[in-house]
Amino acid sequence: KNVSFSYIKGEEVLKGISFKVKAGETVAIVGATGAGKSTIINLLNRFYEIDNGAISIDNINIKEFKLHTLRAQIAVVLQDVFLFADTILNNITLNHPEITEAQVQQAAKDIGIDDYIMRLPNGYHYNVKERGVMLSSGQRQLISFLRAYVTNPSILILDEATSSLDSQSDAALQKTISTFKKKDKTIILISHRLLNLSIADKIMVLDNGKLVQSGHHNKLILEKGVYQHLWNKQFPKNYRHNTST
Repeated sequence: KNVSFSYIKGEEVLKGISFKVKAGETVAIVGATGAGKSTIINLLNRFYEIDNGAISIDNINIKEFKLHTLRAQIAVVLQDVFLFADTILNNITLNHPEITEAQVQQAAKDIGIDDYIMRLPNGYHYNVKERGVMLSSGQRQLISFLRAYVTNPSILILDEATSSLDSQSDAALQKTISTFKKKDKTIILISHRLLNLSIADKIMVLDNGKLVQSGHHNKLILEKGVYQHLWNKQFPKNYRHNTST
């Protein structure tokens, strides 16, 4: 509510942003580079403190939560996935003592990537080496989806995680989102790619630190605004208005 924030004093990145996300809702936040999309996620996790306004979850100001409690309920998947020089299993569980290999394998089956992992030498015990050099970028992204899924968060955030997916990773992402939605989890998609955002219940459009549009894809594409401009830049004329209701 009325959130303002600046990394450098006097240079606001967010300018009085207000919005609500319902529990179990899938919301996309879009905008050009530098619009403030990822900043919102940094603030939600309290990596930085806001200058003005308030951020609340279930009507409780996030400043009232212990950081560990807050972040334990939020899983973030980034575009650049960091993997350790360790097994796939340990990269997924991060050595959390309460997450078993059986739970990881069941989670992998839930989102459709167990077969892929089992085809690797030693399966879940395959060592991916430093930064996951033994895997492709798409394969590393699959691991990051599974890493987020096994923690069973209340809120799943995908921050530009869809920007460079191959077909297998994209299918796993769609299944991950679908599975989370069935469990009434809240999903926030941060993206500059607009193609697959029809899965969102609501799309919020940022421009220069302000929330300028909000609604479903089909509504926004017909408005003469920032969203239509972004769409027209990304897709050729014969694709621009190929929408359905």
